[in-house]
Amino acid sequence: MTQCRLCGSATLASVVDLGATPPCESFLAADQLDAPEPAFPLHLRVCTDCWLAQIPPLITPEETFKEYAYFSSFSTSWVEHARTFVADAVERAGLGPDAFVVEVASNDGYLLKHVVDRGIRCLGIEPSVNVGAAAREAGVPTLTEFLSPETGAAVRAEHGPANLVAANNVYAHIPDVVGFTQGLRALVAADGWVSIEVQHLLTLIEENQYDTIYHEHFQYYTVASAIRALASGGLALVDVELLPTHGGSIRLWARPTEVAGEPSQRVNDVLAREKAAGLQELSGYTEFSARVAKVRRDLLKFLIKAAEQGKTVVGYGAPGKGNTLLNHCGIRPDLLAYTVDRNPYKHGRFTPGTRIPILPPERIAEDKPDYVLVLPWNLRAELTEQLSYVGDWGGRLVFPIPELSIVEVPAKEVSA
Repeated sequence: MTQCRLCGSATLASVVDLGATPPCESFLAADQLDAPEPAFPLHLRVCTDCWLAQIPPLITPEETFKEYAYFSSFSTSWVEHARTFVADAVERAGLGPDAFVVEVASNDGYLLKHVVDRGIRCLGIEPSVNVGAAAREAGVPTLTEFLSPETGAAVRAEHGPANLVAANNVYAHIPDVVGFTQGLRALVAADGWVSIEVQHLLTLIEENQYDTIYHEHFQYYTVASAIRALASGGLALVDVELLPTHGGSIRLWARPTEVAGEPSQRVNDVLAREKAAGLQELSGYTEFSARVAKVRRDLLKFLIKAAEQGKTVVGYGAPGKGNTLLNHCGIRPDLLAYTVDRNPYKHGRFTPGTRIPILPPERIAEDKPDYVLVLPWNLRAELTEQLSYVGDWGGRLVFPIPELSIVEVPAKEVSA
């Protein structure tokens, strides 16, 4: 990688090198286990001119999203998060019965179904054929397409300008930042709103969240770098919210530059926090690699000790971030017997690279393991509640990020 994909600068500095791993959502079927498996370097760098953190575009969105293994609706908390967002967005943007809402990367309709329920006209733009089909089955109008300036213009010509364009958890997934942003501008009305949710590089660095670095996340934003990215397509940031999702995200509220006005005090406050953390100079990045190495050592020490003591450890969840962690740590079935997931699409498959079997969640209660390693650690509160039954046999939960944490789960009281 020789040039920044946003500003074109050649001054890119290394942040952390995670070696080479397979694409994180390329789960393997049983008949693929003896076949070669491609792996690609996973090396995060930061541009010292615009401070956009990024990895090389070694895989294409077309390869990742033609058929996608992630269905948003399987997370209870995520569906509730979407419902709350829609309620807030309706108020902020003043969306009435004649409004039009577009969501880019709309997945299985988990968000737009709340728009449909309100009787507001909407359209999802989702590139993955399988999850887009699920959205349509759920009653959410969905176009199977990637967003580009041309796609945005075509949707606008057919359906009219959008009063609100939501692009939640997709702004990191596109290597053509400028073209995608121009597509957002093509969709939105001259007086409309664009809402983008994306993981915050500040919390990624501060909380050792390196497992969210994977090949389909091409870039990692601060508010400062997001302002530069939005401007490349004719949008200006007017407000920002700090969210707990994905371990710490930012919700960017943008409008066409001509109507945006001055940014809110919250924007200035977050910019000041990022500057104080050193994220607009190399000092904010220099220690990250050493802290990542410690996460790896601590988790491996725990797993090796558990194996030597004859304890059983299984996983919960098969998220993309989990595959970065498993591959970076070199964890195989001898240390993690299997993992489970609520998504039936993944059952009977194996994690990429590490070849760990993925089973239905019911298997945990059947086997009563000593430890359950929670891979989607960002859903800690939700999953601690879902896995409370593990305490019935004295099992414990293990969270690897931001540091190794072993949690005892109280056994449920049985009433007489």
